[in-house]
Amino acid sequence: MKLVFEKGMNLSEVEVIRHYTWLSRRNFGVDLGFYPLGSCTMKYNPKVNEEMAKLEGFSLIHPLQPESTVQGALQLMFELEKMLCEICGFERFSLQPAAGAHGELTGMMIIQAYFKKKGEKRTKILVPDSAHGTNPASVSMCGFEAVEVKSDSEGNIDLDDLKKKMEKDVAGIMSTNPNTLGLFDSNIEQVCEIVHGKGGLVYGDGANMNAMLGICRPKELGIDVMHLNLHKTFSTPHGGGGPGGGPLGVVKKLVEFLPGPLVEKEKEKYKFGEVGGSSVGKVRSFYGNFGVMVKAFTYLKAIGAPGCREVAEIAVLNANYLKEKLKGHFKLPFDRVCQHEFVLSDEGLPNGVTTNDVAKRLIDYGFHPPTVYFPLIVKGAIMIEPTETESKETLDRFAEAMIKIRKEAEENPEIVRGAPHSMPVKRLDAVKAAREPDLRWRKH
Repeated sequence: MKLVFEKGMNLSEVEVIRHYTWLSRRNFGVDLGFYPLGSCTMKYNPKVNEEMAKLEGFSLIHPLQPESTVQGALQLMFELEKMLCEICGFERFSLQPAAGAHGELTGMMIIQAYFKKKGEKRTKILVPDSAHGTNPASVSMCGFEAVEVKSDSEGNIDLDDLKKKMEKDVAGIMSTNPNTLGLFDSNIEQVCEIVHGKGGLVYGDGANMNAMLGICRPKELGIDVMHLNLHKTFSTPHGGGGPGGGPLGVVKKLVEFLPGPLVEKEKEKYKFGEVGGSSVGKVRSFYGNFGVMVKAFTYLKAIGAPGCREVAEIAVLNANYLKEKLKGHFKLPFDRVCQHEFVLSDEGLPNGVTTNDVAKRLIDYGFHPPTVYFPLIVKGAIMIEPTETESKETLDRFAEAMIKIRKEAEENPEIVRGAPHSMPVKRLDAVKAAREPDLRWRKH
């Protein structure tokens, strides 16, 4: 059913319901199919998480209530922080940041406050070329200068380039590990030693923690400060504009700079502790996205410590399985064991077929396209992350579709370059849509 909205028109309830139900069927989400967006960890979110977040004791409380009336909520925040500390090895976590980039910015603020208290003026942050795209933005927003560090031939941070650029005015480095190539940086401990040797701090972008969960503690690698994405690794809904959660963990010497308040436990009672003079202050109203915390807490309680490790092991297994099935058909720039994701290239595709063409053709086969043209250090990048929640059957169907598209590129390139063919809206001019958005109501 399609409606044409006109000013002053009256609609019955059933007309409205049918219209919006019809629209919803044109949407795509992880509940409908495979969502292999690299660097996004679009895993299935157990519905029990949603049920727990809807409990009245959580959904109907207010942050201005007296602490004595929200002891259960405070206990949940306290225990969630302890679990995140155990997983990552850090001393404390702030649950305030509302998303990953927000956690990054908070981390940069803490690094800035740390050196200010020490009386050192450091103006630069090193950012590897394999880091997440938000990293240099977070650096710049905090007033630092972002300095790029190159990758070596194996996809690790180039140690020679790092040594050359790790000068006295450098406050630290923002490292993403596993990086956006889907590779665990085998140089990471040496990277931390080089940066620490010059008095700098190491920031860890935890967006890819799904590959290390229960296996590797970032603090033990030498990371000083790191955010996590509750809406990725810890299975709370991702996409649609949020809400998200980007809790920030730190080593002991940086605890005094965390945004507050933090939940403390005193004689079986929970309360918000006082914020010290070194704190960077609040970075969000009240205490963070509490509903997201409930979902992450539920998820961790459900899978436990053994489940955390299993999550990472299956995520890595799934990614390597897909990589091996596809590398004979698409160029694989770094042919080594990957972590939770891997990156292909459109280099060598016949008849002028590009990454964008492959992505659009996948829609015709019923799959959401992977992340494309990122990271920028790979020509025509196709970044695929299957996550641990997908079955072997789903991975096989996806691989079969990709291989068919590769064959179509050779034998019938027009069908690939003209994709998608099965959607009500065909290929859009993405540049024009971004620069000249048309937000008016239109007739269907």
